[in-house]
Amino acid sequence: MATERHHGRWPRLRGLGLRGRITVVFALVALIVSALLALVAWSLVSSYLLAQREQTTLRQAVSGARILQRSLGSTSTSVPELLDSLPASIGAESLLYYGDRWYASSLDADPRTIPAGLRDVVLAGGPARQRVRVGESPVLVVGVPLGAEGAGAYFAVFPLTELDRTYRALSATLGGAAAATTAIGAMAGALVSRRALRPLQGLTAAARSIAAGRLETRLPPHANDPELADLAAAFNETASALQRRVQADARFAGDVSHELRTPLTTMLNAVALLRTRHDVLPPAAQEAVDLLEEEMDRFRQLTTDLLEISRVEGDSSPAREPVRIGELVRRTVPTVAGTDVEVTQGAEQLIVTGDKRRLERVVANLVQNAELHGEGCVAVRVSEGDGSVLIDVDDAGPGVPVEMRERIFERFARVAGDRVAGTGLGLALAQRHVAVHGGAVRVEDRPGGGARFRVELPAVTE
Repeated sequence: MATERHHGRWPRLRGLGLRGRITVVFALVALIVSALLALVAWSLVSSYLLAQREQTTLRQAVSGARILQRSLGSTSTSVPELLDSLPASIGAESLLYYGDRWYASSLDADPRTIPAGLRDVVLAGGPARQRVRVGESPVLVVGVPLGAEGAGAYFAVFPLTELDRTYRALSATLGGAAAATTAIGAMAGALVSRRALRPLQGLTAAARSIAAGRLETRLPPHANDPELADLAAAFNETASALQRRVQADARFAGDVSHELRTPLTTMLNAVALLRTRHDVLPPAAQEAVDLLEEEMDRFRQLTTDLLEISRVEGDSSPAREPVRIGELVRRTVPTVAGTDVEVTQGAEQLIVTGDKRRLERVVANLVQNAELHGEGCVAVRVSEGDGSVLIDVDDAGPGVPVEMRERIFERFARVAGDRVAGTGLGLALAQRHVAVHGGAVRVEDRPGGGARFRVELPAVTE
């Protein structure tokens, strides 16, 4: 059962995150330390105040008992008058047991407030004191014998209301100090965790930048912190190795594609020659030529896309020029499909700074993907986002499963059940072109059914 409780508590603390856990730990440490200090302070101060109060009241009671002991039997003054003549203590009441009778300094003084045990001890000849509660008020009862056993006894009842109020004020002060210390500890934890985790924020941003395709991202060196310097150096080495590997792959794909262009051109010319003699060929040969021509067109497109990808990954700095994105989309879409383009009000003035050819290729690839794999492009819409321009390409297909919405932008990725011919590189190219422009492309469900590919690019208003 203890193990179950352990696993039930700590997962909630782990869910706070590292910064939250550091803050909570600082707050708990501050709370524990302040609580211990408050308890120690309370114990010391309350004990001191009570001891001082008891000593004061005992001295006053002994002084009063001596006065009565000297005066009783040696003066004609009555016992009540003797009690009234005693030095007055704030709020104190006097009781005298003398001659088997009780005398009181006021009508409020009641012998029944004196505990029986205390009374017996004092009447037996020994001084005593005891804290009791009379109604809702705490009092201190001090008893002093007037002589030998049976000679009588003097009792003083001192109120402790003022001391009780002091205790409450002290506890409130210590509790407030503990709460303030806990809050200060939490704030200190938040500040320390923010400062300590600041390098991790830079590492996170750099990792996200590399994941977005900006392989030239590096961490600055941390010369003043050996641990962070080692981390930055290891990260930069890993990023450099990854960049070299990607560039090598891109060069390899480009070299292969380039080497294929010559034999590809030869084969295309041969197919074109066969096409000119298509009518004189036997039916079986005509079918073979048709299949060969279709596959050669696909082979040509694949080679072109591979060359394009190798250029994109080899050069992540596109040409920069102002591009009115609404006009670019209107001009590009009809060349791929006969779909109308809607440009919302406000988006007409949006300008993207980037490579016009690459942006045209993004729009063309998305529309072509909708035509080939989405049962036709339904609509293309350009609208204004929060400091960005949005391009939505809607299709009439079955949509893209959630688990495929990231993978579909990888090279040669296909949705299960899609048997339409294609190179499998169109969406990968679009994603890379958008990434080098500082944007993002994603796929989501279209209202009413189908898929919606959304491109978001940083824009400036003219």
